[in-house]
Amino acid sequence: MSEIISNKLSLHKGRKIERVRKLRGWTQSDLALKLGVSKQAISKLEQSENIGDEKLTEIATALGVTFEGLRDFSEEKVLYNTNNFYENCGVSASNIVANVENINNPLKETIEMFERQLEQARKELLEVVKQNMSSK
Repeated sequence: MSEIISNKLSLHKGRKIERVRKLRGWTQSDLALKLGVSKQAISKLEQSENIGDEKLTEIATALGVTFEGLRDFSEEKVLYNTNNFYENCGVSASNIVANVENINNPLKETIEMFERQLEQARKELLEVVKQNMSSK
């Protein structure tokens, strides 16, 4: 019985859209914005078992995947491709952590720069307020 349900879900195009959307880290609102529709339309779409190829192509483009990738999406393929990618490219957890630290470092510097600019703007505003108070 669970095999029948599993097969039914693997063919469910709306659920494929939902899974790809979630893997991208997007909300229904994010996808709705990309497609120019309401969040409710995305919810309804993700519940649809059958979606035409033209609409599926539009959704795939919005999600940044190929039509075939979305149409043929399955959790098993994602896991298989992910496992094989990491096994065959020499990526280790320590390499990933090092890359994340490199990515976050410029972000940290940018935040520090904005904090300095904000502090300078506060000082300038305070000076303007003091000048206005003394001229009254």
